[in-house]
Amino acid sequence: MTTTATPTVLLLHGGAGPASLRPLANHFAGSADVLTPTHPGWGGTELPAELDSVRALAAHYQRMLESAGTSGVIAIGSSLGGWIGAELALAEPGLIRALVLIDSAGIAVPGEPVRDITGLSPQQIAPFSFHDPAKLVLPEPTPENLAIARGNQAALQTLAGDPYMHDPTLKARLAQLAAPTLVMWGRDDRIMTPAYGRAFADSIPGAQFVEIADAGHLPFLEEPDAVFAALDEFLASVAA
Repeated sequence: MTTTATPTVLLLHGGAGPASLRPLANHFAGSADVLTPTHPGWGGTELPAELDSVRALAAHYQRMLESAGTSGVIAIGSSLGGWIGAELALAEPGLIRALVLIDSAGIAVPGEPVRDITGLSPQQIAPFSFHDPAKLVLPEPTPENLAIARGNQAALQTLAGDPYMHDPTLKARLAQLAAPTLVMWGRDDRIMTPAYGRAFADSIPGAQFVEIADAGHLPFLEEPDAVFAALDEFLASVAA
């Protein structure tokens, strides 16, 4: 938390970018200080050469939070953002008060490989990432938006492309994660399956696992009420 009674919620986006987290930002607006940073390399921004891995990006956010005097943060990460949040919680335990991983990348699970979506368009990814692909809303395909989408994919490939979408050391290191953790998963995620999600939760001491029905890789877009209910119950237990 910050020095006031108002909690700080850090929302960490995945490949879909920060706009995908708008339902979560709106949910916490008025009750928390909400931080929704755009990862370097997304949205037409530059990805500095030194940010060449997820751990490096997590260290970047750690420095930002510490320089602002912020601690006791509630970190909520989607996909790549969950991986970043886990690395933050491991790097400096006092920084993260509670951790929520939503269809998070970051580990290798035997028999449950992460689907490789490299080079696919959002329309091609939708059948794997949505329970109902009709719920995918895309920006107008202007030259500027297409260039931004290509930049986003390039940044994702740089940060998490080799090895693909995981750090071989992370699964073992998760045993050291002390922050209360909720792992939330869309039941119809076909990029990272619920079995992958359960293995993620099983790697974290005391982690809770919740499946969201009728949702895929971005459950807060398809079933926001169910996601908010699970979030609020978890955070109330942390506060208690």
